[in-house]
Amino acid sequence: MPIASFIPSVSGMEAMSHAQQTVAENIANMNTTGYKQNETLFYTLLGSEGVNSGAQSGLHSSRVDITGVNYYDRTNIGIEGTVKPTGNSFDVALNGNSNAFFTLDDGFGNLYYTRAGDFTRLTQDGVVYLVSSGGLYVQGFEATEDGFSSALSNITIDAPQTIPQKETTEASIIANVPAKDVDRCVYSIRIYSENYDGANLNMILEKIEGRDNSWNLSFELEDGTAVGDATELVFNTDGTVKTPQNVTAAITWNDGSSSSVAIDISALTQYGESSQITQVNQNGFPSGTLESVAFDDDGVLRASYSNGSDVDLAKLAITGFAAPENLLPYNNTLFEANGETGNSYYVEPDGIITPQSLETAAVNLEEEFSQMIIVQRAYSLNAQSFTVNNEMLSVLVDLKS
Repeated sequence: MPIASFIPSVSGMEAMSHAQQTVAENIANMNTTGYKQNETLFYTLLGSEGVNSGAQSGLHSSRVDITGVNYYDRTNIGIEGTVKPTGNSFDVALNGNSNAFFTLDDGFGNLYYTRAGDFTRLTQDGVVYLVSSGGLYVQGFEATEDGFSSALSNITIDAPQTIPQKETTEASIIANVPAKDVDRCVYSIRIYSENYDGANLNMILEKIEGRDNSWNLSFELEDGTAVGDATELVFNTDGTVKTPQNVTAAITWNDGSSSSVAIDISALTQYGESSQITQVNQNGFPSGTLESVAFDDDGVLRASYSNGSDVDLAKLAITGFAAPENLLPYNNTLFEANGETGNSYYVEPDGIITPQSLETAAVNLEEEFSQMIIVQRAYSLNAQSFTVNNEMLSVLVDLKS
């Protein structure tokens, strides 16, 4: 019996052994964030040409034979894992679009792509970078005054610990001025200036004797003085404001600085006996201290402050490909683009970003154990075939001796 009779069983055992390793690797990465399941596929060797190495998800040939079985591995990139919340500020998951990947740079201009959004901070030379769990730099678009830059760059976390107050230049007030039994009303607006982190600007109304629906209008300010450009407020007989609809308070602060606030008082009314304020708005805000830095639903890394203000730092670069299934696996969670992936493009993150969450491994444990049983049985069958061939060869040798 020719030695070639052993090739099918030997190549079968090799292929099944490799398939068993693939199953073991999948099970070992059950808790690896963003991991994609690998599977081993088989083909029959009938000629002298083996399957050459290619770009399709790690396709490779183990050997070249004229008969037997060979294998190649495929990564199921298009299968998504389950998204689970973590509560960590820098964790982010991609959900609902399998052709979307976070973009990473190894520091040498080489780009990699991943679904693992377990990001963290890394400080180098005084600069705080957002990096992957493997230390690669997360790529994004830096925030500008007009939105975000179009240039891809490393995301840095450069949020000031405090932000100054913003000067109040406009305000509005909705309130009721009593129509009777009240001679004086005071309505307070909290305002801010370049040097003052909050002061009460009081608008004072005093009833003018002998004149219906008319009030003297003046201002009073903590930490300074305020003078309005109108001194009398008049209401119509139906209770709405007749004149003025707007008043500007010119302010001189105690430190010598000045500012002005344009106040919309057109929504004042004169009814009944209550002087209750309904709503006061103004466009300034107090100084604030940094409270958190985290991603939002649009993939924007945003710093939030104690005064309610938010400052955008950067926006994640989410990449898609014409043929994402042809990405080359680099390690358990990283992929490389190549000539088979086609053109890349940036994916708008609308509706696919889940902040403070991670995508779990796309591995089904039950399926892996089922595959393990199948592969073990196939290995045993090939081993039995090898044993039978070996026994037959031994008999043949004995007959010739």
